[in-house]
Amino acid sequence: MASPGEANANVSHVEKKKKRPVRYWQGTEGKAKDDSKTEGQPEQQKRQQNRIKKKRKRDEQPDGGKKVISGKSDPFPGPPPIPKGKLEKFKRKGEIQKPLQHHYKLKDIITRSEEASEMAQKQAARFDLLLPEDAGFLEGDEDEDTCMISQEDIADAVDITSGAKHFNLKLCQFGPYRLDYSRTGRHLLLGGRRGHVACVDWQSKQLMCELNVMESVNDVKWLHTEHMFAVAQKKWLYIYDSNGIELHCIRKFNDVLRMQFLPYHFLLATASATGFLQYLDVSVGKEVAAICTKTGRLDVMCQNPHNAVIHLGHPNGTVTLWSPNQKEALVKMLCHQGGVRSVTVDKTGTYMITSGMDKKMKVFDIRAFKPLRSYFLPTGASCLSLSQRGLLSAATGDIVQVYRDVWSTPVTKPYMAHRVRGSVWGLGFCPFEDVLGVGHGEGFTSMLIPGAGEPNFDGLDANPYRSAKQRQEWEVKALLEKIQPELITLDPSELGYVDRATFEQRHQDRVEALGFDPLGKEKFVPKHKKKGRSSAAGIERRKRQVAHEDQRDVIRKTVEDRMKLEEERNRMKEKKAALSGKRSALDRFKK
Repeated sequence: MASPGEANANVSHVEKKKKRPVRYWQGTEGKAKDDSKTEGQPEQQKRQQNRIKKKRKRDEQPDGGKKVISGKSDPFPGPPPIPKGKLEKFKRKGEIQKPLQHHYKLKDIITRSEEASEMAQKQAARFDLLLPEDAGFLEGDEDEDTCMISQEDIADAVDITSGAKHFNLKLCQFGPYRLDYSRTGRHLLLGGRRGHVACVDWQSKQLMCELNVMESVNDVKWLHTEHMFAVAQKKWLYIYDSNGIELHCIRKFNDVLRMQFLPYHFLLATASATGFLQYLDVSVGKEVAAICTKTGRLDVMCQNPHNAVIHLGHPNGTVTLWSPNQKEALVKMLCHQGGVRSVTVDKTGTYMITSGMDKKMKVFDIRAFKPLRSYFLPTGASCLSLSQRGLLSAATGDIVQVYRDVWSTPVTKPYMAHRVRGSVWGLGFCPFEDVLGVGHGEGFTSMLIPGAGEPNFDGLDANPYRSAKQRQEWEVKALLEKIQPELITLDPSELGYVDRATFEQRHQDRVEALGFDPLGKEKFVPKHKKKGRSSAAGIERRKRQVAHEDQRDVIRKTVEDRMKLEEERNRMKEKKAALSGKRSALDRFKK
C-alpha cells in the first residue's frame, strides 16, 4: 500500500505533466481542433435532421413535393407533344445502321449523334411556333385576275416602307443591265453591257460605288461579302471592292460570259466563250479546276444550291451537270429540241426549270431526271429565276411574268405580270424580300411580288441586319468551316457512307504490293518452351487446341449462307403459292 504522501506526489506529478507549457502554434491548433469538434458535431446533426424532415415532407406531398399554384397536380405533366408534321419538316436523316457489338466506340458515337440530331429536330419544331412572320400572297376580288393588278396599285395599297421598294432607275446610256443581290438581300450590284458598274444599298438608296470599266461587261457577281464583287469584262476577270478599287485582274480566266458563286465552298465558277468551265477559290486566290466541256460557247449557267453542282445549257438542247472533281459531265439531259436559253434550280435541289428556242418551258425532277410539266410560251422565255418560296419569274421580251406552283399543279395563267421599257437582260429575286429585280435596256426596275421572299432568316448564316463586327465574326467562322471542293457530289448524303468498293480495291492493291494480307488473321505459332516441353508432339497438341477457333468461323459462315438460301427458297414458294391461289382471266378457257 502506498502512503498518503506518495499518492499526493504522484497526483502533483500528473498535474505537472498536464500543465506542461506548449508552443503557441501547438496551443492554437489544439484549441481550434477541440472547438471544431465540439461545434461541428451538433451542426452536422442539425443538418442531418433537417434533411430527414425535408425528405419526409417530400414523400408525404403529391408529385414529389413540387409547388403548384392552384394546389392541384398537373393533369398534363411533361412537355407538350409535338405534331408529327412539324417533326417531319425538320427531319435531317434516316436511321443509321449500327455496327456489330465489337465496334463499341463507333456504336456510342452513332448513338450520341442520333440523340443530338433528334433533340435538335424537336427544338426546331418547338421554336417554329415563335417565328414572327408568315408568307402571304396577293389575292384578288371575285372574278379578278391578280396578273391584271399593276405595280403602282400595289405600291399605293401597301405601307410607305414597302411601297418605297418599288422604283425605276433610268439608265439609258450604258444598258442593258445584269444584276445580282447579295446573300443578305441588302445590297444590289448592277453591270451595264457598255461598261457601267454600280453597287447600291438599295433599301436606303445609298450609292456605295460607281465606275466605268471602259469595255463591255458580260456579268457581275457578289462574292462572300458585300465588300467584294467580280466583274466578267470583255477580256479578263476582275475583282473590285465596294469602293470601286481594283483588287485583282485574273488573266487565267479569259472571255468569261457567266459566273456563279458557291458561298459555302468559297468558289467562283465561270463559263467562257471558249467552252471552259473554271473554278476559282477566292479565299486563297488559286484556280481549283479548269474543265473543257467540248460543247462550244457557254452562255447559260446556274447552280444547284442544295449540292453546289453547276448546270450548263448548250445550243444543241442539252443540259449538263458538272463538278470540279470530274473532267466529264456528271449527267447529260436532252431537254429541248432547240438551244437552251435559260436554266434555274430551286433551293431544295429537287426541281430544274429550263426554257429553250422551241418556245417551251419545262419542269424536271432532278432526282429521277424526268420531265414533270411542259408549258408553251408564245415568244419563249429568255430569262428565268426562282424565289425562296418557289415563285418562278420568266421574261418574254419586255414582259415579266411570275408564276405560282409550277411543279405541283398545271398553271394556266400567270400570278403577276409587268411590262418594262426595254428587252429584259437579267432577272433576280431579292433574298428575304418580296422584291424582283429586273435589268433591261433602259435601266433597272424593282417589282413588288407578294409572297416571294422567305419571311424568317437565319441570323447565324445570312443576317440582313448584322453590324460590321458581326460580319467580321461571320467571315472568320465561314472560312474555318469552308467545304472542300472534293466534297461536291450529286447526292450529298453519300458523304456519310463508307465507299466499300473503293476500300476493297485499295486493300487488294495493298495485298498484291506487300505479298501478304496485313489485315488478315495471323496463324497461331506456339511459343517455344524450355525443359523439353517444346517437343514436336507438344507443339502439335497445342495447335489442335486452337484449331477449333478457326473452324468455328468457317462453320458459322456456312450455316448463315445455308439459312439465307433456305429463306429465299421459302419466300419463292410462298410467292408461287400466292400466285397459284389467285384466279386468272384465262381460267375461264380451261375445261
